[in-house]
Amino acid sequence: MFDNMKYFAIFLLIVLAVTIAVIFVKPQQLERAISNLNPNSTSNQNLNTNTDTQEAVNIVAQNLDTPWAIAFLPASPSQGGPDTSILVTERKGTVLLIDKNGNISEAGSLPAVREISEGGLLGIAVHSQFNINNFVYLYYTYSENNGNTLNRVVRMIFNNRKLSDEEIILDKIPGAANHDGGRIKFGPDGLLYIGTGDAQEPSQSQKTATLGGKILRITDEGEIPSGNKFNNPVFSYGHRNVQGLAWDENGNLWATEHGRSGIQSGLDEINLIENGNNFGWPEIQGDEGRSGMITPKKHSGSDTWAPSGAAFLPAGRQGVGNSLFFSGLRGQALYEAVIENNQVTEVKEHFKGQFGRIREVILGPDGMLYITTSNLDGRGSPNSGDDKIIRINTRAL
Repeated sequence: MFDNMKYFAIFLLIVLAVTIAVIFVKPQQLERAISNLNPNSTSNQNLNTNTDTQEAVNIVAQNLDTPWAIAFLPASPSQGGPDTSILVTERKGTVLLIDKNGNISEAGSLPAVREISEGGLLGIAVHSQFNINNFVYLYYTYSENNGNTLNRVVRMIFNNRKLSDEEIILDKIPGAANHDGGRIKFGPDGLLYIGTGDAQEPSQSQKTATLGGKILRITDEGEIPSGNKFNNPVFSYGHRNVQGLAWDENGNLWATEHGRSGIQSGLDEINLIENGNNFGWPEIQGDEGRSGMITPKKHSGSDTWAPSGAAFLPAGRQGVGNSLFFSGLRGQALYEAVIENNQVTEVKEHFKGQFGRIREVILGPDGMLYITTSNLDGRGSPNSGDDKIIRINTRAL
């Protein structure tokens, strides 16, 4: 009898504790406490599109291995709303699927990927008609049989939570241990844009017949669009290492790219891109000018952003102005470039030093920004749980 009374007393204490937690503990705190029991789980992963009720920062996923780019899967017509499932590339060659409930699984692995310094599995883009064709595009570094390092863009089919049927769309983009570019995105014209680096050979950036140090534009089948001015994939040239691509509300393409490195590091750039333009690397830097070459809309001066991913938030969305948000690796910040009349009037810093190196920033279907940390890339100082995907409520900025 005493044993039964003891168990009954324990049961009453548990009921009392749960009741107190429900009454006095904030839902977000309780949810975080539960999610912390599983390091691969998420906090508030079932996205509530009412941003006024959400916290400024939420960890969507953690314990990832050098995530490079993320892409959201669109909702199917039957869902009637944002899917919020995420595909994320890890530089070692794996693609992860994070579903809307926060469950993480491997969607695919690309054995040809060569992870070397800045190279590896990099950009990812989902076709604008994904609900019809299930196409996903990837950019990665690989080695030829003779040891040459190159990059390519491939197309795969995503079905039943898995990627399959790899098909090369654009091959033999110059590669090296560093300056491999890697950002790919579909533009409002339905064409695929590809940011490449100079592959540590600056002179090729000025050669319109090569694919290194460029922004490229191709069709979803890898063909050359009729509007490209050099009758090849080159859309713009004279770039050092393009890492971010984003379009404003008027359809203008903006790009972020790394400036010089080493002891004179700095002069990172924000550029407004137009078809056929020459952006000067390595002939001009910073405020320098030369006939036929375009100076950046903004550069970092002696400071170093090491900018990567970029996303545009139009005026009035989420309570912020007409701003280009871009991530900073060495700068360890989420930067906000305020745009007025196609000019950068101010660059603000958010979360400076709080998350370490930031690689990707993308606008989610819920109107919030998603960033990835890159503290496991060999150049950072890993924090607990790194690397992470973090959701930013822009109303809190």
